[in-house]
Amino acid sequence: PFAPSPLFFSAPPLSVFLLLSTSFSLFHTSISAKMRVAIEGCAHGALDEIYTSLAETERETGKKIDLLISCGDFQAVRNTGDLECLSCPPKYRSMNSFYKYYSGEKVAPVLTLFIGGNHEAANHLRELYHGGWVAPNIYFLGYAGVVNINGVRIAGLSGIFNARHFFRGHYEKPPYSNDTVRSAYHIREFEVFKLLQITSPIDIFLSHDWPNEVVHHGDEQALFRRKPFFRDEAMRNELGSPPAWKLLTVLKPSLWFSAHLHVKYAAVVEHGEEHAEVRVEQTSDGSMSESREEGEKEKGGKGEKKAVTRFLALDKCLPRRHFLQVIEVGKECEEGAMPKLEYDAEWLAILKATHHLTPTSSAEVRMPHGGSGQRYDYTQSEEEVEEVRKAFSHDMTIPSNFTPTAIVQSSSNVRATVQMCTIGPEQNNQTLALAHRLSLPSILGVSIVESSSEGGNGGGGHGVGEQEERVADRNGGQTVASANEEEIDLDI
Repeated sequence: PFAPSPLFFSAPPLSVFLLLSTSFSLFHTSISAKMRVAIEGCAHGALDEIYTSLAETERETGKKIDLLISCGDFQAVRNTGDLECLSCPPKYRSMNSFYKYYSGEKVAPVLTLFIGGNHEAANHLRELYHGGWVAPNIYFLGYAGVVNINGVRIAGLSGIFNARHFFRGHYEKPPYSNDTVRSAYHIREFEVFKLLQITSPIDIFLSHDWPNEVVHHGDEQALFRRKPFFRDEAMRNELGSPPAWKLLTVLKPSLWFSAHLHVKYAAVVEHGEEHAEVRVEQTSDGSMSESREEGEKEKGGKGEKKAVTRFLALDKCLPRRHFLQVIEVGKECEEGAMPKLEYDAEWLAILKATHHLTPTSSAEVRMPHGGSGQRYDYTQSEEEVEEVRKAFSHDMTIPSNFTPTAIVQSSSNVRATVQMCTIGPEQNNQTLALAHRLSLPSILGVSIVESSSEGGNGGGGHGVGEQEERVADRNGGQTVASANEEEIDLDI
């Protein structure tokens, strides 16, 4: 029988919001002091409440939280127009509190890193395809990305899996239709393909939906007693994402955190002696199937330690819900200093090498594979990674170059003036600066606009005032609420 890992259990309540705050150490070293990281499930825009919970944790424990990581549904909504780009039932659409951090009315008290889920302002995150600051001290990891924070290597994949769009390109852009506002948050094979090129170890991996087979590596019967409607999907291996499971089995990160299903669930995946390669294919009816090819046996004899991935899914931010977990990893932050956020050189080398494969068509586009006659191995040599380091003068620090790119809303100005999806800049200057360093000619099919400054105005040539004039009354782009089979009941 499954024995729950003590890493993720037995924590007393700390506040009305925070019910889970167990610390554990990822790296066993002689140094006891480490960076304290709070992992959060579905944020749903409740930044004020989440930061209040962190402050309560610090008061209760007497220890500072250095980093907050959110596993999606962050809802970086800047103004009322962004709400029209949020795939969400109208009754749940709310400005919440992110706009206060975007406008500068408030500043995030702790470095915050997040991935996207299936309830996001798609127009906003599209500006930052490769990642970037959405507000001071709040960083989006990108559609897929890897960063280093105080020596901890963190990778992530934004969005959720949907078989219908997995092999398509990133064709969605504002103004969104009722269909594209949903498909915009579906993961693509291209993002998974890039992540599979990683060869250096990953410490923490983030996804919004669960890897589909991870449910079988925890106390699934206890889960089904709490959520009986999960049983059938789990038995069909459809409770989650097959591509995420492939990433878990190939990359073997030490820790994996997810959200989406609004329940806390822990599992331990031991990467066994026989590693079966999982291939995801689309069937004639549009559904997905998995095939397994037995790979080389891993060394797992006596005295040889097998790789293990510890998985934890967290709930949404509500009272009496298990939505927060505190862990201790990496190196201790210097007193009074923020954790150091850095680009990952291997990841940037992969971005550069695979850029020409970026799909932007709504048609099916398959990534190269063995037998396709095309290059399919884009793993990077140390020489190629070193070329990236040289392009950054061996300083991989991510610059603090945030500036607003959309109409700024504030608590004293919550006028609902923008009824349609905000048509923001095609290129954010943070994205332009990174593309310039990597010599990328375009982003999502849009040619790079020359930018002479590292920070720029953040708007790719379009200032906030200009954008306000460009917000058009486009009835064809207005989103209309209808039944969505991917919707997780926010009241559950």
